Amino acid sequence: MNIFLKPALAGLVSCALMSGAALAESHADMSWTESKYGPDDEIGAANLLTPERAKMAAELVTEGKTYSLGLTLDSSVPAFAPRSMSIAILQPGQVNNSGLGPTETTYNDDIFMGWLGIGSQIDGLGHIGVDHTYYNGFEGSDFVAADGMTKLGIEKVPPIVTRGVLLNMAAYYGQDMLDEGTAYTREDIMAAADQQGVEIREGDVVLFHSGWLDLLKEETRDAARYGSVEPGLGKTGAEYLAEIGVVAVGADTWGLEAVPFEEGVGVFEVHQILLAHNGIYILENMVTEEMAADGVTEFMFVLGQAKVRGAVQMIINPVAIR
Repeated sequence: MNIFLKPALAGLVSCALMSGAALAESHADMSWTESKYGPDDEIGAANLLTPERAKMAAELVTEGKTYSLGLTLDSSVPAFAPRSMSIAILQPGQVNNSGLGPTETTYNDDIFMGWLGIGSQIDGLGHIGVDHTYYNGFEGSDFVAADGMTKLGIEKVPPIVTRGVLLNMAAYYGQDMLDEGTAYTREDIMAAADQQGVEIREGDVVLFHSGWLDLLKEETRDAARYGSVEPGLGKTGAEYLAEIGVVAVGADTWGLEAVPFEEGVGVFEVHQILLAHNGIYILENMVTEEMAADGVTEFMFVLGQAKVRGAVQMIINPVAIR
């Protein structure tokens, strides 16, 4: 059975209302539409990925232990409505026969039917905009087509191989699992990093552990709660990470940012700050439990997503290596 979960958007909008003056001010400043990487840039913060940073990340590998950061995906995994997925297994041309040729070769194929922004995923820079204006000032009417985007497609994103940082926010707050709506502010992130003895640097991938994925475990399963609210990154926290110059930000939640949204913060405004304003990628539903249990704070992060031309998002399984 597919599970279609969506926050009560009317409620979220009402709790995220900004004053008319503040909203007008936020829309008036369009300086973010000009990327520091030039008017034709389509990869944003991925410009910070260099051979030197990849080599430095490799130097963090001391044990060779690997961590799969991707969820096992099936139709029961909560998804932001109307997203869903299913697979069908076929044996083409093999009905009522022994297979292909004298060796009787048989095989199975599969068809994926679903959305690419489901389960563990990367949000590309064409995912979120501000009134149809996207990263680097690209207008949706100029590049968004029904059969794929002609700019900012997921195929443009280079391999992400760099230093990863894990901040265990559950440990920082002294809880096994954080409450919905808990927002990681600038001050929280700085204090958690200091407490855990790790520094966030330019070019990093930063992941947050909240324990929220516990809600998908069999013994504690509450898919409705998991997919409708969440702890996560707050507005000042997103601005802080953008100032440092990170490449991507991820979390063990479906939407990265705190929901219900912080008072005075707009609907998915953190997504706007990261993706549209700063070209910073978002990684959702990251499986961080094992790394948190092992006390990992820094590691080598490796991601090579499927390069589907013109796609907005992509299902992923990044690997952390310590």
